[in-house]
Amino acid sequence: MRLTSLLPLLPVLASSITAYPNPGPCTGACNVHDPALILRPSDNTYFRFSTGSSIQIATTYSLAGPWTIAGSALPQNGSSIDLPGNTDAWAPDVSLVDGMYYLYYSVSTFGSQRSAIGVATSKTLDVGGWMDHGSVGVRSDGSVTWNAIDANLVRLHDGSGGYQLVFGSFYGGIHVVNMSDPLVAGSDGVEMTQVVYDPEGSHAVEGGFMYSRGGYYYLFYSWGRCCGYDISPPVPGQEYKIKVCRSTYSTKGFVSRCPWIGVRHRNWVD
Repeated sequence: MRLTSLLPLLPVLASSITAYPNPGPCTGACNVHDPALILRPSDNTYFRFSTGSSIQIATTYSLAGPWTIAGSALPQNGSSIDLPGNTDAWAPDVSLVDGMYYLYYSVSTFGSQRSAIGVATSKTLDVGGWMDHGSVGVRSDGSVTWNAIDANLVRLHDGSGGYQLVFGSFYGGIHVVNMSDPLVAGSDGVEMTQVVYDPEGSHAVEGGFMYSRGGYYYLFYSWGRCCGYDISPPVPGQEYKIKVCRSTYSTKGFVSRCPWIGVRHRNWVD
């Protein structure tokens, strides 16, 4: 599960950790999973990328809609990553870097750790204008502690101009990895750093989204049980929710006012 368009939440968090706005209206094709939004400034068109249909693309001139399905980012036969699920890519994340749009996506199947993160690029965002580069080198299987899904690109504020990829779901939690230039592959060695981990139960953390602001890295992520509420509701307190922690570093020292966030070295604030 992915978190997008989190900028509006930051002022709210500053005033109250428990307050949040009600969802706004949406018309047209609104029922999608894991949406990633970006505005194309040349014509003020919003593009929404979502799970399924080789990463579905929808467009509108207003966040309220009406949203219109335009097609898919990846080819009809799916990603070039040779793994089960490559025709039903998940959890897109889109960023504009130096005139190029980078679309990160996940290839996996539900409940599996056999996963990989891929990337496609475009100069326009339009359907038919995307080139699939396949895997960025971040992969997983039963021999590692992470799950290579739910990617998010973050620019470092340390003056290096570098980027990192945030990723992970359940298993060993959320990790980061340095990216190469151009941003179609992890850096040499693809060394992973764990930044969030919940040692309890099913280790239910996923969908990390990191944002740099005011000298801090804010890491938003989903926690709790996401699915099957119609059959068996979760135990009170285990409901699916968004949590946030922050640090002056992108790879360590994340703290939060939420007592159930287990972070690297188990630093937290009650």
